[in-house]
Amino acid sequence: MFGFDLTTVIANIPALMIGFAFHEYAHAWVADRLGDPTPQSQGRLTLNPLVHLDLFGTLMALLYQFGWAKPVMINPHYFKGNKQRGRMLVALAGPAMNLVMAFIALFLWYFTMHWIHGTEWSYVIQMVFRSIVLMNLGLGIFNLLPIPPLDGFAVLMGILPGRLAHRLLILEQYGMIILVILLFTDILNNVLFPAMNGIAFAYQTILTMLLTPLFGQLWLS
Repeated sequence: MFGFDLTTVIANIPALMIGFAFHEYAHAWVADRLGDPTPQSQGRLTLNPLVHLDLFGTLMALLYQFGWAKPVMINPHYFKGNKQRGRMLVALAGPAMNLVMAFIALFLWYFTMHWIHGTEWSYVIQMVFRSIVLMNLGLGIFNLLPIPPLDGFAVLMGILPGRLAHRLLILEQYGMIILVILLFTDILNNVLFPAMNGIAFAYQTILTMLLTPLFGQLWLS
């Protein structure tokens, strides 16, 4: 997903800003809709990436393929209805937004390349769009892993029966250790990359079916 050459790092900067900003905004928006004023009071109900980015986490993401943004603080006490369901919806919002953004970026990539294919800017534009698609796919799928403190763990807690969910809370003590082990082995890659490729292929198939009748051959590499 990330590279160490300067061109790739530069292309990843807008991708990272978009991916992190939309991810955190989605958390904040859903919490706000559920009645929690905390995200708005802390200024997180915005798409301004500077509000959401953590400097060290951003540098780590650009250089070492693993990073983070500032987490959106919530107070489930304010949630309307079932509090555990509210936590699940807030957690699910971030990764879901990333997967939606990957689809939108791929659509814009196809659409843009129809007009600029073969021009001097086509390579740069392709680099940026490719980074945005891959970044959002990676963030969406990675954060859906059911490992604390990732969003997927909160989603899992909202799905499981209360007694079983309570037993699994012990994993919160070991979540970071599990993540570090996964990051330094091939286990994570064996999960992330096949999932990313599968979703990207599905997106491409859908867009090819929709856009080819309108534009003819789609230029994408």
